[in-house]
Amino acid sequence: VGAVATQSFVEPAYGPLGLQLLKSGKTAPAALAALLAAERHPGVRQVALVDAQGNVAVHTGDKCIPAAGHRLGKTYSCQANMMARGTVWDAMAKAFESTSGELVDRLLAALLAAEQEGGDIRGRQAAAILVVSGKATGTPWKERVYDLRVEDHPQPLAELRRLVTIAKAYNHMNRGDELLTLNDPKAALEEYSRAMAIYPGNPEMVFWPAVTLAATGKVEESLPLFRRVFAQDPNWAELLQRLPGVGQFPDEPELLRRILALLPGEGKGN
Repeated sequence: VGAVATQSFVEPAYGPLGLQLLKSGKTAPAALAALLAAERHPGVRQVALVDAQGNVAVHTGDKCIPAAGHRLGKTYSCQANMMARGTVWDAMAKAFESTSGELVDRLLAALLAAEQEGGDIRGRQAAAILVVSGKATGTPWKERVYDLRVEDHPQPLAELRRLVTIAKAYNHMNRGDELLTLNDPKAALEEYSRAMAIYPGNPEMVFWPAVTLAATGKVEESLPLFRRVFAQDPNWAELLQRLPGVGQFPDEPELLRRILALLPGEGKGN
């Protein structure tokens, strides 16, 4: 139904209450007005709402600790308080508008722009990104596209950017698993390959494309990938041998033998 960000001397109830108001049919401005009407200390609050129709509303109280302010844009809001400089929210908006890619990329760019402007006057500690589907399906656990947080880190945005990369890869991996379950190995391989391209250092991103290639008759293409994986950790070879028993790989001893020959110390293989 929308999104709520509550900050400054934070009132956590603004989150669930704001979403309830949006769900009841109120626009973001109407929901914000209702929240503030019931507020005893609006001067110390900072809160922004965006509804599913793209309406935006934001409030920065006059007693929020400087530098505090906001920038309201088309279907988005950037707000901050206790910043080193009062240029942060404009820099965030500019980065968000000029960055291409997924929503998660644009959000991360806004956070990085804020830090480059000086960020929080107290320094760095934490960072988080939450992205959900734009359409409710009744299964909220499936609707969270990205739900990432760094609670405490000397370089939280660098760590968050690393986690975003990993999450992107696993999103493709999970989609590949779904397609494989639906007996569409060609489409599954495309998703697995995207995951491998995004995060090639993770052996799992290489293992499943190799498995899919070999299982669909593209054995020669799979062998270099298996070699890479086995060189990183021989446990992947043990996992491979467990797959035929549950119908996740052809039960063909000669095929398995050929692949397992790639294990370090097992000879050159074919």
